[in-house]
Order: sequence, then C-alpha cells, then structure tokens
Amino acid sequence: MLKAKEKGKIIEKFKINEKDTGSASVQVAILTEEIKQLTEHLKTHRKDKHSRRGLLSMVSKRKTLLDYISKQNQKEYAEVTKKLGLKTKV
Repeated sequence: MLKAKEKGKIIEKFKINEKDTGSASVQVAILTEEIKQLTEHLKTHRKDKHSRRGLLSMVSKRKTLLDYISKQNQKEYAEVTKKLGLKTKV
C-alpha cells in the first residue's frame, strides 16, 4: 500500500485540474506504483498466493482504465503511458 505522501505526489503529477483526485489517469498512476511495490514483495515472498491474486486484480483494473482512456482521448493515453513507461497499444 502507498503512503499518503507518495499518493499525494502521484496525484499532483497526474491531475487534470486543481480538484482532481480520482480521474482515470490518476488511478492508473496509483495502480502502477502499487503494482511495482507488490512485484518487489513477490520477488522475496514467492509463495504468497494471496498477494499474487491481488496483483493480478490490479493489473486487470489498470488495463481496463487504460482501455477507457484510449477510447476517450488518445493524446492523454499517450502522455500517461509515456510518463509511466508502459507499453502502448499498436
């Protein structure tokens, strides 16, 4: 789980307007950071099946949100994937 300070920094970087805390791009950025942390956890705790299931759930949710962004605004999709270092759809 992310700490409040880390989450605040991510929101500041990806927000669309001043009051934005839950847009799709912000959610994708937060999920990406949580996925990175959980991946590191699973490297040392290989038999943690419950966390692995949570990781797969997060990846699926992130993919759904990225699909939504790509349908709504291709420019925003390109920016988000470039900032996060994710692969883009062809």
